[in-house]
Amino acid sequence: MTNSVLPMTIGRGIRTAALRNPRKTAIYCDGERLRYCELKLRIEKVTAAAANSGFKPGSNVTLLAPNCLEYVEVVAGLGDAGVVVVTANSHTKAAELQALLIDSQSHAIFVHPTCEEIARAAGIISDDRVYVLGSSYDKWRDSAVCSVDIPAVSDGSSFAISYTSGTTGQPKGIMLSHRSRALSFLAAAAEYGCYGADDHSIAVAPLYHGGGFIFGVAPLFTGGCCTILSSFDPERLLHELETSNATNIFVVPTHVSALFALPSAKLNRRRFPALKTIISNAAPLPQPAKERMVTYFGEGVLYECYGSTEAGIVCNIRPADILRKPDSVGQPFPCTEIAILNEDGQQLSAGDKGYVYSRSPYLFNGYWNKPDETAQAWCNGWVTAGDLGWQDEDGFLYIDGRAKDMIITGGVNVYPKEVENALLAFGGVSEAAVVGIPDEHWGERVVAFLVSEHPELDLAALGAHCKALLSNFKIPKEYRIIKELPRNPTGKLLRRVLRDQL
Repeated sequence: MTNSVLPMTIGRGIRTAALRNPRKTAIYCDGERLRYCELKLRIEKVTAAAANSGFKPGSNVTLLAPNCLEYVEVVAGLGDAGVVVVTANSHTKAAELQALLIDSQSHAIFVHPTCEEIARAAGIISDDRVYVLGSSYDKWRDSAVCSVDIPAVSDGSSFAISYTSGTTGQPKGIMLSHRSRALSFLAAAAEYGCYGADDHSIAVAPLYHGGGFIFGVAPLFTGGCCTILSSFDPERLLHELETSNATNIFVVPTHVSALFALPSAKLNRRRFPALKTIISNAAPLPQPAKERMVTYFGEGVLYECYGSTEAGIVCNIRPADILRKPDSVGQPFPCTEIAILNEDGQQLSAGDKGYVYSRSPYLFNGYWNKPDETAQAWCNGWVTAGDLGWQDEDGFLYIDGRAKDMIITGGVNVYPKEVENALLAFGGVSEAAVVGIPDEHWGERVVAFLVSEHPELDLAALGAHCKALLSNFKIPKEYRIIKELPRNPTGKLLRRVLRDQL
């Protein structure tokens, strides 16, 4: 008897969803739409065109594009051909793209017209291997004759390489398997209850981002509908939520900040009758922002999940706990175990801080061409992205930042998140970030960068406030008021930029 188990690839999930309701709209994007039957055919044609163009299984190509109608078909179609797609940040510069193309050994690039100039300037890829989305790409795709038999691709093989943002150093290529993401889609459907055939998602986060891809493609994998926004505008987002009968949306904290920066007149009198799930990820959502979200959108809607590109979704805090457990990111995601380990790999007790590890079916395949870094991320089947945290007696996880961000002053560890939480509790401080800078006496001293709603923030009162909450060695020795904190496009804080300012 032969093994008849079919692989769980990204493309296969979408293609089988299309068989259930071929005429249903799968994607809306910038005034265009694709029905499932059209999306299925496009995916199959991309698979065939890749084979016709000599793309070999296991080879790498790069996709440089903002959110667009073609994004999903390119990734899914090439993935079904066994080709690995390097999902590049659409805001990348020519020098950064050149380094990525060299490191990933990409032999072709698919590029959105808005990114074509950057792709050409980066060089590396010959002109005949630059596929510009639009009429020339359409011709390449549609000239292919689909095969009845889709090539056999292992669902354990990589379908994508997502490069880290480089917030702590040189970006690394994170290899992601079909199976890890397909199971993430199904687990998200179970956990959030909003990824079924009757659901409508709004995808506003970049699809090149790990969370943006999971929550943007999950509705298509399960037969729902997704409106893909090519760019973020808070007013447009509210309009879409109000008029499209969207049931769910995935956001990052910068989206939330921009939303509530709108004038009250634009926020008032909004109604979201179908909305049942909002998921926040990519960076910690400050507790005051959670409270405001609950007040505005209602109870029972807001979730926050924590994870990494390496580990997928690790845990999730549900609406019933999001205000009851301040600053927690919740309990383990379905099929996931969490452990807090020390530097020797020993598991710590509740309340003790250490490295956050997880094991689940969603883990990455390793870092591209970096075996040493891959080995460092793994510990006896557990994976870490280098974050520090602890669990309470109920198993709820709290993140204290990255190990590389920890400040050591006078030989004592200072966790930036703890200091930042204290600063945010002071009236007038809307955002806060803490870094350590070299100090001849202490080794490092704590410096705080603040974004304030008030032009004349009372720093003396702020210092007294911190003294009441923090040990002396944790209190910032210096405060800097800035207009905004530097972040990458997915909302992650760029501490190295702050350090450079000092």
